Amino acid sequence: MALITDLYLRIVAAFDRDEDGQGLAEYALILALIAIVAIVALIFLGGQTSKTLSTVGRSV
Repeated sequence: MALITDLYLRIVAAFDRDEDGQGLAEYALILALIAIVAIVALIFLGGQTSKTLSTVGRSV
């Protein structure tokens, strides 16, 4: 009976792991996605932003 109890406890312990690392990985993926979106936005809007800032600078 002790062998069965020990085996049961090991199986339960294997499935009851701490999942703090999962949250960290999700935050890292979200941060990477935000960085990619920001880079793509700068690539597409960079030229227009530069023109606008140059126009503002000339008029001041």
